[in-house]
Amino acid sequence: MTTYRIPAEECRVTTTVSNSRFVTTIGRVASTDDVKAFLNRIRHEMPDATHHVYAFRVGHGNSVIEGMSDDGEPSGTAGPPVMAVLRGSDIGDVIVMVTRYFGGTKLGMGGLVRAYGDAARAGLAALKTEEKRLRHTLGVEVSYAAYELVKRLIARHEGEIEDETFAGDITLIFRLPAEHYKPFVRDLSELTAGRAQPVILS
Repeated sequence: MTTYRIPAEECRVTTTVSNSRFVTTIGRVASTDDVKAFLNRIRHEMPDATHHVYAFRVGHGNSVIEGMSDDGEPSGTAGPPVMAVLRGSDIGDVIVMVTRYFGGTKLGMGGLVRAYGDAARAGLAALKTEEKRLRHTLGVEVSYAAYELVKRLIARHEGEIEDETFAGDITLIFRLPAEHYKPFVRDLSELTAGRAQPVILS
């Protein structure tokens, strides 16, 4: 898969169960630093809440970083149901935070699992998403004679050059849509008679 869905914008939805209020906030996170900043911001916005439960997925598919927290709720009753809903949504680069204001009535283990799962589902139902293209960062050494031709080839495959180093040869660092990688390698091999071989850096 060379594209995946991510949040287009932040959204917030409130649900109520037995007088407890569940405020679901969903946002986009591209790194664990983004996750920390998001959590700190929401906790600061709602400092008087009883619990700030969350689950996040940075990346998509096989290269994903996941995390979750029950934040003081009985183990397994809050973070895991939110994560289960999140995994089922097939959205990447996303965090779901369910902030609970306790309403005086205990919900029990099963009630908590349902309440947190339903809160996450309500938030994701309201979330607008957009497509993100997977990209590779590549490096390649080319001769001065091939430099301009290779630059044009990168542009033709919708690549973006990020760095150029001029020494004995020229080293190019560039980003390329994942779906262009194989055709680019083939075209580059033809262009340079097999002398230039790109390396995937990330």
